Amino acid sequence: MSGCPFWENKYQFNFKKLSLEDEEGDKSQEGLNKASKGGLIYGDYLQLDKILNAQELQSEKKGNKIHDEHLFIVTHQAYELWFKQILWELDSVRVIFQNGHVRDERNMLKVVTRMNRITMILKLLVEQFSVLETMTALDFFDFRDYLSPASGFQSLQFRLLENKIGVPQSLRVPYNRRHYRDNFKGKENELLLKSEQEPTLLQLVEAWLERTPGLEPEGFNFWGKFEVNVLKGLEEEFAMVQAKQDLEEKEDQLAELQKQKEVLISLFDEKRHEHLLSKGERRLSYKAMKGALMIYFYREEPRFQVPFQLLTSLMDIDVLMTKWRCKFSLLCYDRHNTLTHRTPPPKKMFRGTLILTHENTIL
Repeated sequence: MSGCPFWENKYQFNFKKLSLEDEEGDKSQEGLNKASKGGLIYGDYLQLDKILNAQELQSEKKGNKIHDEHLFIVTHQAYELWFKQILWELDSVRVIFQNGHVRDERNMLKVVTRMNRITMILKLLVEQFSVLETMTALDFFDFRDYLSPASGFQSLQFRLLENKIGVPQSLRVPYNRRHYRDNFKGKENELLLKSEQEPTLLQLVEAWLERTPGLEPEGFNFWGKFEVNVLKGLEEEFAMVQAKQDLEEKEDQLAELQKQKEVLISLFDEKRHEHLLSKGERRLSYKAMKGALMIYFYREEPRFQVPFQLLTSLMDIDVLMTKWRCKFSLLCYDRHNTLTHRTPPPKKMFRGTLILTHENTIL
């Protein structure tokens, strides 16, 4: 450090390089090498010998090893592992609801924690497409023929996830014009059939919402008070718009306000709600919708804070599953059409995931 007089004058440290002998005498390195004593070790615990040797390239088996097939396999295996974790969390939440344990606030917090975990996993899965998209459609075509007839639409775990959350058969898009279960045989088909017969998360949440305290007409009567406030608010809005001087602006705002009025008034028409329910345009029973709205409007009250978090997580999951399905379908569609023709994907491709949208929950 002789080139710096400031260093030489102010900081005269005695630097000493440790020799190998010094390191051997360093007591901070003393300890027990647990791996040398036997017992469970990292690789055995995670069974990495199975996981890391589960990437069999079909192109390599056919004598034409394609580099990007490895990425394709690893990405999809990662998806399946995360699906497994989502199902693990979802099944535990359904058990809590089925056993009636949601009445205990501690269990309710546990439900919200696990649902939020599912949300975070789904966010990760949507983002994971960016890794797969580093492989171009032409790169995929190099090994696509080796994969036939396998398809991501044959994912057992994703179909189980859809069933357990509450995707109805009426919203499913047939794959190759066949029932989705036709792609599965034996035990897998039995698992799917069983999942169709079990109470779904949507059904369990619906029953829970129907028990929301404060809906009783002879009690707090939230729905009656809500209707009065909505009608009063609409009258005030119309009066404010009618008072405007600009005729063109007035007409535009009145037209928009009329649309809002029709939507809001429909909330109090139970027969209309049942009609929309039969068409699949709403997913919750009339009473459950009332409960969801009460939780939403009274979300700052201590007793409704955790239930509101649950509803929020359900809406987030719905949006994320729709995003995942959309990105997956677009990716498949893009790969299929790159070398043939460019046509927009059919709208029905993105149907089939809706569980609890913001409109269905809040309106």
